[in-house]
Amino acid sequence: MPDTSESLELSVLDGIGRVDPAEWDACAGTDNPFLSHAFLLALEDSRSTGPKTGWLPRHLALRDASGRLIGGVPAYVKSHSYGEYVFDHAWANAYERAGGRYYPKLQVAVPFTPVTGPRLLVRPDAPDGAARLLIGGLEQVAERLGVSSVHATFPIASEWEAFGEAGWLLRLGYQFHWRNEGYGSFEDFLAALSSRKRKAIRKERESVAASGLTLRTLTGGEITARHWDAFHRFYEGTVDRKWGWAYLTRDFFHMLGERLGDRVVLVVAEDDGRPVAGALNLRGADALYGRNWGAAGEYPNLHFEACYYRAIDFAIAHGLARVEAGAQGEHKIARGYLPVRTYSAHWIADPGLRDAVDDFLRRERPSVDLQIAAMMEESPFRKEG
Repeated sequence: MPDTSESLELSVLDGIGRVDPAEWDACAGTDNPFLSHAFLLALEDSRSTGPKTGWLPRHLALRDASGRLIGGVPAYVKSHSYGEYVFDHAWANAYERAGGRYYPKLQVAVPFTPVTGPRLLVRPDAPDGAARLLIGGLEQVAERLGVSSVHATFPIASEWEAFGEAGWLLRLGYQFHWRNEGYGSFEDFLAALSSRKRKAIRKERESVAASGLTLRTLTGGEITARHWDAFHRFYEGTVDRKWGWAYLTRDFFHMLGERLGDRVVLVVAEDDGRPVAGALNLRGADALYGRNWGAAGEYPNLHFEACYYRAIDFAIAHGLARVEAGAQGEHKIARGYLPVRTYSAHWIADPGLRDAVDDFLRRERPSVDLQIAAMMEESPFRKEG
Protein backbone atom coordinates (compact mmCIF):
# COMPACT_ATOMS: atom_id res chain seq x y z
CA MET A 1 0.00 0.00 0.00
CA PRO A 2 1.16 3.57 -0.52
CA ASP A 3 2.64 5.50 2.40
CA THR A 4 -0.25 7.38 4.01
CA SER A 5 1.63 8.67 7.06
CA GLU A 6 1.83 12.23 5.71
CA SER A 7 -1.99 12.45 5.59
CA LEU A 8 -2.45 11.25 9.17
CA GLU A 9 -2.58 13.52 12.20
CA LEU A 10 -1.61 12.52 15.74
CA SER A 11 -2.93 14.47 18.72
CA VAL A 12 -2.87 14.13 22.50
CA LEU A 13 -6.13 14.27 24.45
CA ASP A 14 -6.34 15.46 28.05
CA GLY A 15 -9.44 13.33 28.58
CA ILE A 16 -11.32 10.53 26.87
CA GLY A 17 -14.33 12.84 26.70
CA ARG A 18 -12.49 14.75 23.97
CA VAL A 19 -13.24 11.98 21.49
CA ASP A 20 -16.58 10.67 20.25
CA PRO A 21 -17.51 7.41 22.03
CA ALA A 22 -18.51 5.62 18.83
CA GLU A 23 -15.23 6.59 17.15
CA TRP A 24 -13.13 5.38 20.08
CA ASP A 25 -15.04 2.13 20.37
CA ALA A 26 -14.67 1.51 16.64
CA CYS A 27 -10.93 1.40 17.30
CA ALA A 28 -11.09 -0.40 20.66
CA GLY A 29 -13.53 -3.07 19.46
CA THR A 30 -16.06 -4.85 21.62
CA ASP A 31 -13.96 -7.72 22.96
CA ASN A 32 -12.55 -6.03 26.06
CA PRO A 33 -14.78 -3.81 28.25
CA PHE A 34 -11.83 -2.11 29.97
CA LEU A 35 -10.84 -0.41 26.72
CA SER A 36 -14.30 0.95 26.04
CA HIS A 37 -14.97 4.66 26.06
CA ALA A 38 -17.57 4.13 28.81
CA PHE A 39 -15.12 2.46 31.20
CA LEU A 40 -12.32 4.99 30.69
CA LEU A 41 -14.77 7.89 30.99
CA ALA A 42 -16.17 6.48 34.23
CA LEU A 43 -12.64 6.53 35.66
CA GLU A 44 -12.22 10.17 34.68
CA ASP A 45 -15.71 11.40 35.57
CA SER A 46 -15.49 9.78 39.01
CA ARG A 47 -12.04 11.33 39.58
CA SER A 48 -10.53 7.90 40.04
CA THR A 49 -7.98 9.11 37.49
CA GLY A 50 -6.76 12.68 37.27
CA PRO A 51 -4.20 15.05 38.80
CA LYS A 52 -4.97 14.13 42.42
CA THR A 53 -4.38 10.40 41.85
CA GLY A 54 -1.22 10.75 39.78
CA TRP A 55 -2.88 9.28 36.67
CA LEU A 56 -3.16 12.24 34.30
CA PRO A 57 -4.94 11.28 31.03
CA ARG A 58 -2.89 11.90 27.90
CA HIS A 59 -4.52 9.63 25.33
CA LEU A 60 -3.26 9.46 21.76
CA ALA A 61 -5.62 9.93 18.82
CA LEU A 62 -4.67 9.20 15.20
CA ARG A 63 -6.89 10.67 12.48
CA ASP A 64 -6.88 10.38 8.71
CA ALA A 65 -7.15 13.24 6.22
CA SER A 66 -10.94 13.34 6.59
CA GLY A 67 -10.67 13.71 10.38
CA ARG A 68 -11.89 10.20 11.08
CA LEU A 69 -10.33 8.51 14.12
CA ILE A 70 -8.43 5.43 12.97
CA GLY A 71 -6.31 4.75 16.05
CA GLY A 72 -5.98 5.49 19.74
CA VAL A 73 -3.88 4.67 22.78
CA PRO A 74 -5.04 4.90 26.43
CA ALA A 75 -2.14 6.69 28.11
CA TYR A 76 -1.43 8.53 31.35
CA VAL A 77 1.34 10.74 32.69
CA LYS A 78 2.36 9.20 36.01
CA SER A 79 4.04 10.80 39.00
CA HIS A 80 4.57 7.42 40.73
CA SER A 81 4.54 3.68 39.95
CA TYR A 82 1.48 2.55 41.90
CA GLY A 83 -1.56 0.78 40.46
CA GLU A 84 0.35 -0.77 37.55
CA TYR A 85 1.15 -4.41 38.52
CA VAL A 86 4.38 -4.39 36.51
CA PHE A 87 6.95 -3.18 38.98
CA ASP A 88 9.64 -0.69 38.01
CA HIS A 89 10.32 0.80 41.45
CA ALA A 90 13.87 -0.58 41.43
CA TRP A 91 14.56 1.09 38.09
CA ALA A 92 13.23 4.40 39.40
CA ASN A 93 15.26 4.19 42.63
CA ALA A 94 18.49 3.30 40.83
CA TYR A 95 18.07 6.09 38.28
CA GLU A 96 17.33 8.72 40.90
CA ARG A 97 20.28 7.59 43.06
CA ALA A 98 22.42 8.16 39.98
CA GLY A 99 21.08 11.71 39.67
CA GLY A 100 18.34 11.11 37.11
CA ARG A 101 14.66 12.05 37.23
CA TYR A 102 12.43 9.04 36.58
CA TYR A 103 9.08 10.76 37.14
CA PRO A 104 7.02 11.82 35.34
CA LYS A 105 6.70 8.88 32.99
CA LEU A 106 4.06 7.88 30.43
CA GLN A 107 1.99 4.76 31.12
CA VAL A 108 0.07 2.95 28.36
CA ALA A 109 -2.43 0.94 30.36
CA VAL A 110 -5.88 0.53 31.82
CA PRO A 111 -5.46 2.13 35.27
CA PHE A 112 -5.42 -0.17 38.30
CA THR A 113 -6.39 -3.07 36.03
CA PRO A 114 -3.91 -5.84 35.18
CA VAL A 115 -6.02 -7.37 32.41
CA THR A 116 -4.54 -8.34 29.08
CA GLY A 117 -5.77 -6.65 25.93
CA PRO A 118 -4.83 -4.40 23.02
CA ARG A 119 -3.06 -1.14 23.78
CA LEU A 120 -2.62 0.06 20.18
CA LEU A 121 -6.27 0.50 19.24
CA VAL A 122 -6.64 0.52 15.47
CA ARG A 123 -9.79 0.44 13.32
CA PRO A 124 -10.02 -2.74 11.26
CA ASP A 125 -10.05 -0.71 8.03
CA ALA A 126 -7.13 1.56 9.00
CA PRO A 127 -4.22 1.74 6.55
CA ASP A 128 -1.28 -0.60 7.03
CA GLY A 129 1.26 0.69 9.47
CA ALA A 130 -1.17 2.54 11.76
CA ALA A 131 0.00 0.56 14.79
CA ARG A 132 3.64 1.38 13.98
CA LEU A 133 2.70 5.04 13.72
CA LEU A 134 1.13 4.89 17.17
CA ILE A 135 4.33 3.40 18.61
CA GLY A 136 6.36 6.15 16.98
CA GLY A 137 3.82 8.68 18.21
CA LEU A 138 4.31 7.51 21.79
CA GLU A 139 8.03 8.15 21.47
CA GLN A 140 7.43 11.62 20.02
CA VAL A 141 4.92 12.51 22.73
CA ALA A 142 7.33 11.30 25.40
CA GLU A 143 10.04 13.58 24.06
CA ARG A 144 7.60 16.49 23.81
CA LEU A 145 6.37 15.99 27.37
CA GLY A 146 9.88 15.52 28.71
CA VAL A 147 9.13 12.22 30.45
CA SER A 148 11.84 9.70 31.21
CA SER A 149 10.14 6.67 29.71
CA VAL A 150 7.03 5.02 28.30
CA HIS A 151 5.63 1.73 29.62
CA ALA A 152 3.00 -0.35 27.81
CA THR A 153 1.66 -2.95 30.24
CA PHE A 154 -0.38 -6.10 29.54
CA PRO A 155 -0.59 -5.74 25.73
CA ILE A 156 -1.42 -8.72 23.54
CA ALA A 157 1.47 -10.84 22.20
CA SER A 158 1.41 -9.42 18.66
CA GLU A 159 1.69 -5.86 19.97
CA TRP A 160 4.53 -6.90 22.29
CA GLU A 161 6.38 -8.19 19.27
CA ALA A 162 5.66 -4.95 17.36
CA PHE A 163 7.06 -2.90 20.24
CA GLY A 164 10.16 -5.09 20.17
CA GLU A 165 10.59 -4.57 16.43
CA ALA A 166 10.46 -0.82 17.11
CA GLY A 167 13.36 -1.16 19.55
CA TRP A 168 11.47 -1.14 22.84
CA LEU A 169 12.65 -3.28 25.75
CA LEU A 170 10.56 -6.38 26.34
CA ARG A 171 9.50 -7.85 29.66
CA LEU A 172 7.67 -11.05 30.59
CA GLY A 173 5.39 -11.76 33.53
CA TYR A 174 2.63 -14.20 34.30
CA GLN A 175 -0.92 -14.43 35.53
CA PHE A 176 -3.33 -17.25 36.26
CA HIS A 177 -6.15 -17.94 33.80
CA TRP A 178 -8.81 -20.65 33.66
CA ARG A 179 -9.52 -22.19 30.25
CA ASN A 180 -12.89 -23.55 29.21
CA GLU A 181 -12.24 -26.85 27.45
CA GLY A 182 -15.83 -27.16 26.33
CA TYR A 183 -17.18 -28.06 29.76
CA GLY A 184 -20.92 -28.48 30.03
CA SER A 185 -20.97 -27.96 33.78
CA PHE A 186 -18.78 -27.37 36.81
CA GLU A 187 -18.87 -31.12 37.41
CA ASP A 188 -17.37 -31.64 33.94
CA PHE A 189 -14.53 -29.34 34.93
CA LEU A 190 -14.02 -31.21 38.20
CA ALA A 191 -13.90 -34.50 36.31
CA ALA A 192 -10.80 -33.23 34.50
CA LEU A 193 -8.93 -32.80 37.81
CA SER A 194 -7.02 -35.30 39.86
CA SER A 195 -9.09 -37.03 42.53
CA ARG A 196 -7.35 -35.22 45.39
CA LYS A 197 -7.84 -31.75 43.90
CA ARG A 198 -11.43 -32.54 42.97
CA LYS A 199 -12.23 -33.52 46.53
CA ALA A 200 -10.55 -30.42 47.93
CA ILE A 201 -12.61 -28.08 45.73
CA ARG A 202 -15.84 -29.87 46.58
CA LYS A 203 -15.03 -29.55 50.27
CA GLU A 204 -14.41 -25.79 49.91
CA ARG A 205 -17.67 -25.27 48.05
CA GLU A 206 -19.61 -27.38 50.54
CA SER A 207 -18.25 -25.37 53.47
CA VAL A 208 -19.53 -22.13 51.93
CA ALA A 209 -22.89 -23.71 51.11
CA ALA A 210 -23.21 -24.80 54.75
CA SER A 211 -22.21 -21.40 56.16
CA GLY A 212 -25.66 -19.90 55.98
CA LEU A 213 -24.60 -17.25 53.49
CA THR A 214 -26.60 -16.69 50.30
CA LEU A 215 -24.58 -16.10 47.13
CA ARG A 216 -26.04 -14.52 44.01
CA THR A 217 -24.47 -13.67 40.66
CA LEU A 218 -25.98 -10.38 39.48
CA THR A 219 -25.68 -8.57 36.16
CA GLY A 220 -26.84 -5.27 34.73
CA GLY A 221 -30.03 -3.90 36.28
CA GLU A 222 -30.02 -6.60 38.96
CA ILE A 223 -27.22 -4.65 40.66
CA THR A 224 -28.73 -1.85 42.71
CA ALA A 225 -27.30 1.25 44.41
CA ARG A 226 -27.38 -0.68 47.68
CA HIS A 227 -25.08 -3.32 46.22
CA TRP A 228 -22.63 -0.72 44.90
CA ASP A 229 -22.50 1.16 48.20
CA ALA A 230 -21.76 -2.08 50.02
CA PHE A 231 -19.17 -3.15 47.47
CA HIS A 232 -17.36 0.18 47.74
CA ARG A 233 -17.07 -0.36 51.49
CA PHE A 234 -15.65 -3.84 50.88
CA TYR A 235 -13.19 -2.41 48.35
CA GLU A 236 -11.96 0.26 50.77
CA GLY A 237 -11.56 -2.34 53.51
CA THR A 238 -9.45 -4.55 51.27
CA VAL A 239 -7.24 -1.63 50.29
CA ASP A 240 -6.78 -0.62 53.95
CA ARG A 241 -5.68 -4.14 54.89
CA LYS A 242 -3.18 -4.26 52.05
CA TRP A 243 -1.73 -0.79 52.72
CA GLY A 244 -2.78 0.39 49.28
CA TRP A 245 -4.48 3.45 47.84
CA ALA A 246 -8.24 3.41 47.24
CA TYR A 247 -8.23 4.93 43.76
CA LEU A 248 -11.74 3.82 42.80
CA THR A 249 -14.37 6.13 44.24
CA ARG A 250 -17.92 5.35 45.27
CA ASP A 251 -19.13 7.27 42.19
CA PHE A 252 -17.03 5.05 39.94
CA PHE A 253 -18.84 1.89 40.93
CA HIS A 254 -22.24 3.51 40.42
CA MET A 255 -21.16 4.84 37.01
CA LEU A 256 -19.79 1.43 36.08
CA GLY A 257 -23.14 -0.19 36.70
CA GLU A 258 -25.05 2.53 34.86
CA ARG A 259 -22.78 2.71 31.82
CA LEU A 260 -21.64 -0.87 31.22
CA GLY A 261 -24.90 -2.63 32.00
CA ASP A 262 -24.82 -6.39 31.42
CA ARG A 263 -21.05 -6.38 30.98
CA VAL A 264 -20.83 -6.04 34.76
CA VAL A 265 -21.05 -9.29 36.74
CA LEU A 266 -21.16 -8.94 40.53
CA VAL A 267 -21.11 -11.94 42.86
CA VAL A 268 -22.71 -10.90 46.15
CA ALA A 269 -22.69 -12.86 49.42
CA GLU A 270 -25.45 -11.97 51.88
CA ASP A 271 -26.05 -12.84 55.52
CA ASP A 272 -29.77 -12.65 56.27
CA GLY A 273 -30.22 -10.23 53.36
CA ARG A 274 -27.27 -8.02 54.31
CA PRO A 275 -24.36 -7.89 51.81
CA VAL A 276 -21.16 -9.07 53.50
CA ALA A 277 -18.84 -9.72 50.54
CA GLY A 278 -18.59 -9.27 46.80
CA ALA A 279 -16.51 -10.10 43.75
CA LEU A 280 -16.59 -7.74 40.77
CA ASN A 281 -16.09 -9.05 37.23
CA LEU A 282 -16.46 -7.58 33.77
CA ARG A 283 -17.57 -9.66 30.82
CA GLY A 284 -15.85 -9.48 27.45
CA ALA A 285 -16.69 -11.19 24.18
CA ASP A 286 -14.87 -14.40 25.12
CA ALA A 287 -13.62 -13.87 28.69
CA LEU A 288 -14.71 -13.02 32.19
CA TYR A 289 -12.28 -10.68 33.93
CA GLY A 290 -12.08 -10.90 37.70
CA ARG A 291 -11.39 -7.43 39.06
CA ASN A 292 -12.00 -6.59 42.74
CA TRP A 293 -12.92 -8.50 45.87
CA GLY A 294 -13.85 -7.42 49.36
CA ALA A 295 -15.59 -8.67 52.49
CA ALA A 296 -16.88 -7.25 55.76
CA GLY A 297 -15.29 -10.07 57.78
CA GLU A 298 -13.52 -13.40 57.65
CA TYR A 299 -15.52 -16.18 55.99
CA PRO A 300 -13.68 -19.46 55.34
CA ASN A 301 -13.34 -20.32 51.64
CA LEU A 302 -15.73 -17.55 50.59
CA HIS A 303 -13.02 -15.82 48.57
CA PHE A 304 -12.40 -18.99 46.54
CA GLU A 305 -16.11 -19.54 45.97
CA ALA A 306 -17.01 -15.95 45.01
CA CYS A 307 -13.93 -15.11 42.96
CA TYR A 308 -12.92 -18.40 41.32
CA TYR A 309 -15.67 -21.00 41.35
CA ARG A 310 -18.59 -18.68 40.65
CA ALA A 311 -16.55 -17.17 37.80
CA ILE A 312 -16.05 -20.64 36.34
CA ASP A 313 -19.78 -21.35 36.73
CA PHE A 314 -20.59 -18.14 34.84
CA ALA A 315 -18.06 -18.78 32.07
CA ILE A 316 -19.38 -22.30 31.47
CA ALA A 317 -23.01 -21.17 31.48
CA HIS A 318 -22.30 -18.38 28.97
CA GLY A 319 -19.82 -20.21 26.74
CA LEU A 320 -16.85 -17.97 27.56
CA ALA A 321 -13.41 -19.25 26.64
CA ARG A 322 -11.53 -18.20 29.76
CA VAL A 323 -11.52 -16.47 33.11
CA GLU A 324 -8.70 -14.05 33.89
CA ALA A 325 -8.37 -13.98 37.67
CA GLY A 326 -6.03 -11.01 37.98
CA ALA A 327 -2.46 -10.66 39.16
CA GLN A 328 -0.49 -12.82 41.58
CA GLY A 329 -1.70 -15.76 43.65
CA GLU A 330 -0.14 -19.19 43.17
CA HIS A 331 -3.00 -20.60 45.25
CA LYS A 332 -5.10 -20.24 42.08
CA ILE A 333 -3.28 -23.19 40.47
CA ALA A 334 -4.93 -25.77 42.74
CA ARG A 335 -8.29 -24.32 41.66
CA GLY A 336 -7.74 -24.78 37.94
CA TYR A 337 -6.19 -21.41 37.05
CA LEU A 338 -2.90 -22.06 35.30
CA PRO A 339 0.03 -19.66 34.68
CA VAL A 340 0.21 -17.90 31.33
CA ARG A 341 2.65 -15.35 29.96
CA THR A 342 1.88 -11.66 30.23
CA TYR A 343 3.79 -8.90 28.49
CA SER A 344 5.04 -5.34 28.83
CA ALA A 345 7.20 -3.09 26.65
CA HIS A 346 9.38 -0.16 27.74
CA TRP A 347 10.92 2.83 25.97
CA ILE A 348 13.61 4.64 27.98
CA ALA A 349 15.15 7.92 26.87
CA ASP A 350 18.42 7.84 28.83
CA PRO A 351 20.90 5.46 27.10
CA GLY A 352 22.59 4.53 30.37
CA LEU A 353 19.37 3.54 32.11
CA ARG A 354 18.16 1.84 28.96
CA ASP A 355 21.26 -0.36 28.75
CA ALA A 356 21.03 -1.32 32.42
CA VAL A 357 17.32 -2.24 32.16
CA ASP A 358 17.93 -4.10 28.90
CA ASP A 359 20.59 -6.23 30.59
CA PHE A 360 18.25 -6.96 33.50
CA LEU A 361 15.36 -7.95 31.22
CA ARG A 362 17.53 -10.23 29.09
CA ARG A 363 18.34 -12.19 32.24
CA GLU A 364 14.83 -11.99 33.68
CA ARG A 365 12.88 -13.35 30.70
CA PRO A 366 14.30 -16.91 30.78
CA SER A 367 13.75 -17.10 34.54
CA VAL A 368 10.06 -16.16 34.09
CA ASP A 369 9.57 -18.96 31.60
CA LEU A 370 11.29 -21.36 34.01
CA GLN A 371 8.93 -20.24 36.80
CA ILE A 372 5.92 -20.84 34.55
CA ALA A 373 7.18 -24.30 33.63
CA ALA A 374 7.77 -25.16 37.28
CA MET A 375 4.28 -24.00 38.27
CA MET A 376 2.73 -26.02 35.46
CA GLU A 377 4.12 -29.09 37.19
CA GLU A 378 1.68 -28.30 40.01
CA SER A 379 -1.31 -28.41 37.65
CA PRO A 380 -4.38 -30.01 39.28
CA PHE A 381 -5.48 -31.59 36.01
CA ARG A 382 -5.21 -35.33 35.52
CA LYS A 383 -2.11 -36.42 33.64
CA GLU A 384 -2.92 -38.16 30.38
CA GLY A 385 -1.42 -41.57 29.78
